[in-house]
Amino acid sequence: MRRRALVVGLGIAGMSAAIGLRRAGWTPVIVERAPERRTGGYFVGLFPEGRQAAADLGIAEHLHTRNPERNAGANSWSLDRRGRRRQALGFLDQPGGPAAVLRGDIEAALWQSTTGVEVRFATTPVEITEGADDVQVLLDDTGTGVRYRESFDLVVGADGMRSTVRRIVFGPHEDHLTTWNAMICAFQLKEQVPSYEASDSIIIARAKRAVWVFGLADHAPTALLTYRTRDVPEQFTGSRIERLRAVFAGIDDPVVHHVLDSLEETPDHLFDSVHQVRMPRWSTRRVVLVGDAAWCMNLYSGMGATSSLRGGAALGAALAEHRDDLGAALDAWEVGLRPFITRHQRTARLKQQMFVPSSRRAEAVRSVLVGLGRRIRSRQLATETGGPQAPALSGTSQ
Repeated sequence: MRRRALVVGLGIAGMSAAIGLRRAGWTPVIVERAPERRTGGYFVGLFPEGRQAAADLGIAEHLHTRNPERNAGANSWSLDRRGRRRQALGFLDQPGGPAAVLRGDIEAALWQSTTGVEVRFATTPVEITEGADDVQVLLDDTGTGVRYRESFDLVVGADGMRSTVRRIVFGPHEDHLTTWNAMICAFQLKEQVPSYEASDSIIIARAKRAVWVFGLADHAPTALLTYRTRDVPEQFTGSRIERLRAVFAGIDDPVVHHVLDSLEETPDHLFDSVHQVRMPRWSTRRVVLVGDAAWCMNLYSGMGATSSLRGGAALGAALAEHRDDLGAALDAWEVGLRPFITRHQRTARLKQQMFVPSSRRAEAVRSVLVGLGRRIRSRQLATETGGPQAPALSGTSQ
């Protein structure tokens, strides 16, 4: 008899886990609190480990990548305090050559591979009770108001940084969320900033606040506004756009004006505080957390999508290897994955300084480091014979 698993969350981590489970011979059922599948989303850089996981999950051929061609005039620009443009190192210039995608590109590729998997929208767990032979879950259908109990062999919490599964089974959010005293706002622009090429990336990194525009090959850019604050709860009061305008009021630049004006017109955006999730263990007997629910490396790390894909693929592989021993499978999965997660959680603090410097001094140090890196990168490019900066996952623009 095939074992059944409840996967909570229809994002990258949830669908990756569901595909991995099905490949291991399980029957996954996905529940999602939203009434329908979300599309779109902000810029994501997919690193080699994420691309390998995509191949392991069988979604590589469906994954559309959007890296600009360097010989087509695409550039990354940094603006100094006088508004002068200088060529800079962009996000895609990092070691490993990340593939440029939108979050929705990854989810669309995963969605194509979940054909035949039962998905219940507007549904969320209310109670989770582990037993010796199964786990009983009380589910709430928010569309009809009906609550019902169901038995599973495993529950996979893939429901994000403020995971309901984690709260029910492992305790309150405060026990696991680390404080970073920073905010982010990410969204898609309707059009590029005037006077820039369509696939240009633009960086304005000032002390405690920064604006990033991520250029793509065949799509309008996406934007990231990020800033540091000592009062995170206060940031969620009042109008978000007015708060952001106040935060960036001192930067009188056309790029900032364009991004803020675009935010007022966008139908969808992410506005949230920055955290990481730290846990001594990601599973109990029959409940396991994956993705942001388990480790949330945060946006500064750049590894959220990569780790979610890898986590789901690795979970399926561990379950396939230890078919008759769930405990051994979960142990092996965590032992194999935790060093990778820990390493990138630690480097996220340094990356935060590159995204949004903590002071004028840090801003100056960042400028020197980026300039040095740009010169090294320019010499490397000068010796190359051409070709893509990130391996294509499909026959798309690279």
